[in-house]
Amino acid sequence: MDTNLPVSSLPRVVIVGCGFGGLRLAKELANQPVQVVVVDRNNYHNFQPLLYQVATGALEADSIAYPIRKIFAGQENFFYRLADVQRVEPDRNTIVTDIGEIGYDYLVLATGSVTNFFGLDTIEKNGMQIKSVPNALNLRSFLFQNFERAVLEANPAKRQALLNVVIVGGGPTGVEIAGSLAEMRKDVLPQDYPELDLKQMEIYLIEAGEAVLGPMSKEAQQTAHKYLDEMGVHIRLNTSAKRFEDGKAYISDTDFIRTENLIWAAGVNGAALPGFSDQQITRNKRINVDHHNLVTGTTNIYAIGDVANMVTDAMPKGYPMLAPVAIQQAEQLAANMGRILKQEPLKPFDYTNKGTMAIVGRNRAVVDLPQDIHFGGFFGWLTWLFVHLMTLIGFRNKVVTLISWAISYFSSDKALRLIIRPYKRRDYKKHSGQSAAEHLNATPQYNPTPPALQEPVKG
Repeated sequence: MDTNLPVSSLPRVVIVGCGFGGLRLAKELANQPVQVVVVDRNNYHNFQPLLYQVATGALEADSIAYPIRKIFAGQENFFYRLADVQRVEPDRNTIVTDIGEIGYDYLVLATGSVTNFFGLDTIEKNGMQIKSVPNALNLRSFLFQNFERAVLEANPAKRQALLNVVIVGGGPTGVEIAGSLAEMRKDVLPQDYPELDLKQMEIYLIEAGEAVLGPMSKEAQQTAHKYLDEMGVHIRLNTSAKRFEDGKAYISDTDFIRTENLIWAAGVNGAALPGFSDQQITRNKRINVDHHNLVTGTTNIYAIGDVANMVTDAMPKGYPMLAPVAIQQAEQLAANMGRILKQEPLKPFDYTNKGTMAIVGRNRAVVDLPQDIHFGGFFGWLTWLFVHLMTLIGFRNKVVTLISWAISYFSSDKALRLIIRPYKRRDYKKHSGQSAAEHLNATPQYNPTPPALQEPVKG
């Protein structure tokens, strides 16, 4: 199939992935004498930090997604193709996609990350993840389907398993999901399900490390832990999930938590594309780059964001997989593209840490800023809301999200408790050769591998 891209005398910069890094890079190249081609398997930009709110019914999916073509309307040097990139062929300066081949003068990989299950097959098969809009919608449907099943279940043990939720991973995503579900248990679910004793619903947060929010300050960790305790979340530190089967989440060979709802938020890998050598790819599937984001062993291929492994003296394990890193690398690479075209020396990437934050619940958030500034509570909550609202793409999304938050705040309600498409788990091994169906459980922002599809729930 011909991708029908116009022939141009300008150098072609192909950007694979339109997450935070790819989006910013394409915008920054608007006034450069280049042809910009963005390739993504989704036709929208996905604001991942708010996926958990879609999953818990606080926001609708179209509040955090925005059409790629609309974002770049009016940018004359921009072209977009909806495609799944299958591999890179550096010797031919070509990427191979499911709609045909696309040649490039410069290639930028901004493919982001995918869920890392650390080889735990039963968790990959039966658990839920939250890396994409389809994931969030699936999780929302699955949770409310299990609440509906709990209404009908006469067996106390099975009903308990349908109500309990186990979240694996005490990073920002795990903490935010746990807090949101705790608020739902207190304010929302008792109104919807008066037949159920929601006091029996238990929420567990499992963390292998010594504290929640491991990368944040001690103050933030302790404050978040206190908030979760107050909200009735059971926190298990220094604890790892071993397997998940038959309605049981095992935390040792014999100890388990009875649940049908396991949410995996414990790890990610870089979404590296096929076509690179083992020396160019790290153990966690990130691509080795130099201080200019140039992929090692290449002259015209770059990687930014989560997929890029840039090692420095200050960051011996590479920069963290955070949106600010991706955005700053995109800005620096765009400036360096201009220098390349002018044959000027390039400037190395230098990350400016502007702080980190996490929200736990209403009036509860933690914020770490440079110069050892830490705060939380209501002011931290307002800071989190403001930063995320301003970062959303599109005026409509900002307005709709602000209104939704205001309604939720004053009414203690989350109105989007909808099972739009019933979700069924299917065996990812049995269906690994099939195309992505509507019930898929693994569609990250960009994932070149076949999605993991899951097995129907029995009885």
